[in-house]
This record gives sequence, C-alpha cells and structure tokens, in this order.
Amino acid sequence: MPEVQKTVQTGELTQRFIEFVMMHAQNAALFLGQIPNPKTGEAEINLDLARMFIDQLEMIQEKTRGNLTNEETMVLRNALSNLQMTFVEASGAAQPQRGSQPEASQPAPSQPEQPTSSAPEQSAPLASSESETESRKKFTKSYGS
Repeated sequence: MPEVQKTVQTGELTQRFIEFVMMHAQNAALFLGQIPNPKTGEAEINLDLARMFIDQLEMIQEKTRGNLTNEETMVLRNALSNLQMTFVEASGAAQPQRGSQPEASQPAPSQPEQPTSSAPEQSAPLASSESETESRKKFTKSYGS
C-alpha cells in the first residue's frame, strides 16, 4: 500500500511542478507581449522582467537536472525554448526602435538548435563541461547584449 500512496504523491508533485513551470512561463509571456495585461487588456513588453522569469526557469532546470520525470523535463525544456525564441524575437523588434541593426532578429532560427549537439560547439569558449549549461550561457549572452 505505501507504493500506491507514493505514486499518488509523485503524481501530485509532478502536477504541482508543471503548474509552477507554467505559471513562470505565463509571467514571462505576459512581459513578452504574448498575453494581454489583465488590468489594461493591452500587450505589454518588459524585456527585463521577461528575462528574470526566463532566468528563473533556467535556474530551476539546472538545479533539478536528473531529478525530474520525463514529462517534467519536457514541459520545462519546451517552455524555456519557446520563451527564449520569443525573447529573441521581441528584443530584435525592440532594437530597430533604438536605432540598432534591423537584422537583429536573424539569430532566432538558430535557437531551436540549442538543445542539440551544435550548441556546445558554438559555446565552446565558455569552458563548461555540460551542454545544457553551455547552451544556457550562449543564450544568456545573446539576449543580454
């Protein structure tokens, strides 16, 4: 009987974790202008706040590596990669307003490749041994400029 109870508890914890990830992802999406502000009904872009929520999800990914179920890992990875691509697009759209290069949105097509083996090659100068960490550092470097 304890096994059944442990399974139920694990299922509840998985659901709570997914809800936690989705809450952070929704907050990031709100500040990326994907979700209208509930008070004003208008899309709002605040890249600093969006970056904060994305960075928090990256920290959760790093700190929980090896301790998540496949479902939890996929939800977290998918949420992060979608938010990162959206952030790059939003920051690229914001740069021409500042008078920067209008071609700043070109790096977006390379973002889906981050989880694959091509990301460590691009991030090799960062001298880290884990590919996700390298990918995260590469991404942080690209949107932090």
